[in-house]
Amino acid sequence: MGEKSLRKRKGEDKGREDGRSIQSHEPQTTNLQKQANPPPSLPSPRGHPPVGLISGICMIVGTIIGSGIFVSPKSVLSNVGAVGPCLTIWAACGILATLGALCFAELGTMITKSGGEYPYLMEAFGPIPAFLFSWTSLLVTKPSSFAIICLSFAEYASAPFYPGCNPPQAVIKCLAAAAIVVITIVNSLSVKLGSYLQNFLTAAKMIIVTIIIVSGIVLLAQGKTENFKDSFEDSKISVSSISLAFYNGLWAYDGWNQLNYITEELKNPYRNLPLSIIIGIPLVTVCYVLINISYFTVMTSTELLQSQAVAVTFGDRVLYPASWIVPLFVAFSTIGSANGTCFTAGRLVYVAGREGHMLKVLSYISVKRLTPAPAIIFYGAIAIIYIIPGDINTLINYFSFAVWIFYGLTVLALIVMRFTRKELQRPIRIPIIIPVIVTLVSILLVLAPIITAPELAYLYCVLFILSGLIVYVLFVHFKFNWPQKISKPITMHLQMLLEVVPAEEVTE
Repeated sequence: MGEKSLRKRKGEDKGREDGRSIQSHEPQTTNLQKQANPPPSLPSPRGHPPVGLISGICMIVGTIIGSGIFVSPKSVLSNVGAVGPCLTIWAACGILATLGALCFAELGTMITKSGGEYPYLMEAFGPIPAFLFSWTSLLVTKPSSFAIICLSFAEYASAPFYPGCNPPQAVIKCLAAAAIVVITIVNSLSVKLGSYLQNFLTAAKMIIVTIIIVSGIVLLAQGKTENFKDSFEDSKISVSSISLAFYNGLWAYDGWNQLNYITEELKNPYRNLPLSIIIGIPLVTVCYVLINISYFTVMTSTELLQSQAVAVTFGDRVLYPASWIVPLFVAFSTIGSANGTCFTAGRLVYVAGREGHMLKVLSYISVKRLTPAPAIIFYGAIAIIYIIPGDINTLINYFSFAVWIFYGLTVLALIVMRFTRKELQRPIRIPIIIPVIVTLVSILLVLAPIITAPELAYLYCVLFILSGLIVYVLFVHFKFNWPQKISKPITMHLQMLLEVVPAEEVTE
């Protein structure tokens, strides 16, 4: 990742509070070297030119727009039943994402430690909720996100080969698993190759979004508005249906909190962080609403629900004989999102292993390639497990349920610290009504599907999150090390096979 291999930092991480803000102090150990030119959708590393307002806006837009807008429209519509409520949900999801991001903006400038939600939960509620967040992220939300994106890629990549019918589930799942394997190998072998791939695929993503929006505007100008008449007729509105529709819509907006991971790299963060949010997320919202309007210009609600790949159907009707452009570029977009997800989440597994929250072997790095190969392979293996039993909609509901538990808890932490940590300076101070609204909506999103349409998947998710308490007590609090001993033979084989060693053994 750059010219040099690794840097060894010496000393101890002393962490201090100066009454102004809680400052970030990186663990002083050997780390993976940081990329000089990261992919556009990834945080800019410390030590390089600060990220300005334009870069911040581009990072938000590039991170959020991925596979969701090509997968979720059908799911949102199926839950609310009509065009009008569907477009309303997409706009409301954008508003909620903007409000949530503003809450995170205050947290990010008040507590400048890295790690996203983890340090905020730690400061407000202590180590146990923070650990449960990292536990859930590593084994539920991150791998399931990877699996959803690769399943989306598989649907669009296989759709042209099965015209007029749905591709077999076996084909979709095998193709998704193959995508996970390829992305895992690429990111294990070379950071530079993964970076180049990300740059290319991000450009492809913006091309297909532009094509769909411009085509829709042209069709509207030609008078293709019949599908918008009586747009609220036959809608099926209930607390449960709205919550599930929000789950699918908010999946497409996931990534709205990405700038919190690079607060220290932002130029004038107290100005540029809220401005990037206020400009970037509404821009994505406008794009998403326009893309959905474009879909409805050529498809009725029934036709959209019957489509296996919505954007492919749109391309077949609007861009023929060049309709192959749509599935190709959508596949590029989804595989780009998967590549970026693997890049960042692999590092999360690596750090968890280094901090003792996962097996030590997951903190090993490749001597030759300077990548956290064991962590990336572990992450890919978990994602493949999620592909085997689930479909996209089930995984999105599972993912959204888990992630909004912690989004809500993190925003609640902001409210709590208004009373318990009054001494901290808040360069960005939002009206208290905003975190209250986001917290209440989060509670509604989490509880409504359980109360109105209970499913065992939600129970399993809660039980899995709570099982982290057992892991915390045994392996973090009491520091039982028998899993490390049991995994020692595996570690030795991995060291020989992948040429990996503990980070502290690698010098410059």
